[in-house]
Amino acid sequence: MRLVQASHIATLEQLPQMIADHAAEAGMHDTAVFVVDIRETVLRQLTGKGLGAGDGGQEFTVSGSLPGQAYQRVNLLAEPVRTGADPGRRRWWVPITDGVERLGVLRADTDTDDEPIRQALRDLASMTALLLLSKRSFSDSYARLVRTEPMNVAAEMQWNLTPPPAYAGHDATVGAVMEPAYQIGGDAFDYAVAGDVLHLSVFDAMGHDTTAGITANVAVAACRNARRQGASLTEISRRVEETLNEQFGTSRYVTGLLADLDLTTGRLTWINRGHHLPILLRGNRWTTELPCSPAGPMGADLGLPVAECVEQMEPGDRLLLYTDGIVEARDAAGEEFGRERFIEFVLRHHSGRHTLHETLRRLMAAVLDHHGGTLDDDATVLLVEWRGGHQEELNP
Repeated sequence: MRLVQASHIATLEQLPQMIADHAAEAGMHDTAVFVVDIRETVLRQLTGKGLGAGDGGQEFTVSGSLPGQAYQRVNLLAEPVRTGADPGRRRWWVPITDGVERLGVLRADTDTDDEPIRQALRDLASMTALLLLSKRSFSDSYARLVRTEPMNVAAEMQWNLTPPPAYAGHDATVGAVMEPAYQIGGDAFDYAVAGDVLHLSVFDAMGHDTTAGITANVAVAACRNARRQGASLTEISRRVEETLNEQFGTSRYVTGLLADLDLTTGRLTWINRGHHLPILLRGNRWTTELPCSPAGPMGADLGLPVAECVEQMEPGDRLLLYTDGIVEARDAAGEEFGRERFIEFVLRHHSGRHTLHETLRRLMAAVLDHHGGTLDDDATVLLVEWRGGHQEELNP
């Protein structure tokens, strides 16, 4: 509690020392905070020094390091006793999470290895997550620290527009990824909870430039505005179309899927505005595209009727919403990553071995590798799992 009170007027740069001082009082020594980059490839130490608040700090890869394993597994890991150190001392790596959003890892040394100290480590990591979240939205230092390359203007807009890439609550888990992370153009995703309803949406604006990013931003803002006024899915899509027409005529448009999931009953309602159909994964055996007549892209002003489609989900079902860049990424021989490989990857990696969010991290790494490390088109995935009365299973 004293750490929270002390943090109210602290800057991001002051957090590492504050956390270390309070940790020492609880028997944790040499404490350090490491945050993950946007692509979830490296963990960078938050030192509080320099423009990026990371000068003089260490860096670890998410793949191939012990801190990275703690991050991937969302579990405490201890290093072997170091030569010359107190034989009873352990160095711990603890995932820093807010719910299911992974922010990084915490390092701390302890003189004991019992459940009370492990719980103290978890508590400190949870508190660190809240402190980071309270500072990052207005910290350029944090933004610099979690970037590994320059970002274009469209991506700058998109990352500031989207909700966090991970959420869990009310029997549902949501995860999202977007690439190319630093050069994204017209892709966008959104989700929000109101009472017992989880709203989901994915947009793909024409083009791959700053104007495409602006178009996607306008579409998301119009969607949120209509949704927060109680509009139905059909009305929301029409408001988005009207707003785009007002701003761009019919020269700019977005395809999209808009959906509402009743978190109590599992009833899914959605509309298709010229987009790829959602994919339902049931268990690890059955997959299907959910059919829904398309009404045409929003902004094209085609005047087609909008159909609201319904599906009853079962506990444990997963829903995939995505844009074309994920399946159309090609290797050097011109072979697409493809829909079947996409689905098979999710099923194989999310079959109890990895969390939903780790599955998405590995998926995007595989897509990038397939396309030679970079993508020519935006690729976005929104993955939702409905637990249906098993809230205790949401946290990893």
